[in-house]
Amino acid sequence: MGSVADDGRPGRVDLAPPERLARTVAAWEGEAGLQWLERLPGQVAGYLERWRLTPERVFAAGGQISMIVLVRAEDGSPAVLKVGMVNRETAQEHAALAHWDGRGAVRLLQADAERGALLLERLQADVSLRSLAEARAMLEAEAVLQRLWVPPAGGHPFTSVAEYTEYLAGTLRERRDRDWAADARPLIDEALALRDELLASAPEEFLLHGDYHHGNVLAGERMAWLAIDPKPLVGERAYDLAWLARDRLSTLAAQPGSRSAARRRVAKLASALDVDPERLRGWALFRSVEAGVWSLSVGDREPGELLLEFAGWL
Repeated sequence: MGSVADDGRPGRVDLAPPERLARTVAAWEGEAGLQWLERLPGQVAGYLERWRLTPERVFAAGGQISMIVLVRAEDGSPAVLKVGMVNRETAQEHAALAHWDGRGAVRLLQADAERGALLLERLQADVSLRSLAEARAMLEAEAVLQRLWVPPAGGHPFTSVAEYTEYLAGTLRERRDRDWAADARPLIDEALALRDELLASAPEEFLLHGDYHHGNVLAGERMAWLAIDPKPLVGERAYDLAWLARDRLSTLAAQPGSRSAARRRVAKLASALDVDPERLRGWALFRSVEAGVWSLSVGDREPGELLLEFAGWL
């Protein structure tokens, strides 16, 4: 089940959700996630047949809330079928990819956005910026971002940074008073105050990737590097740089002088992309605290504590 025969009928490729996908969806999405996982093989098989795709293999190391299938289109050209859970972060992925139209990002070929199904150009799934030395990876990442940061179209559907972080801030306030968050309360309070301060003087409006880091930039054919998996927002560029500022965090934490190295990284990124370093510091701190507290809330203690440690360095 899962491949497509010459007559268009489903063939016999296993479409069971990969272990990583099943584990993260069950942990993050609860009962709704389990129900989605149960429907997923049939849903993927339906798109293979409807869009006349021939799968080569399921990419087991693919998305955390999406199934990635390497396929061939009807004309034999390579492509990727991505079927993911639709939530507040992923609902406008198709719209961002359509707006970029391949400039700095993977090209969208077809979409059923309501059900989270996207047909994308094939990139080198196993080769991301993480394969490069850090200094080179940062240079390449900066170049791609400069192509992605464009004004949104009039009447665009994208959530603003202000709206999205209001939701994050509300959840952060709720978690602040949990017993397991006691040690993080000073950082949580600082993060919430910084967010309010930053939004009181938001200086610009660009279409942002929203989840930009080395792992979300893959090697391509028509361009050397292209971004994937956006969780698009509209707002200031400093927000988009916050994840890049904490990339390869385990390596950063393992080296001597981690605090100074983190601050130097923020300063270098801000200078390279003409962003206010204090605004980048503020958004990096807010996003790291929010992500760290979220990780603690789902029992992911080690990455949660590391994110909070990074926020403390800033």
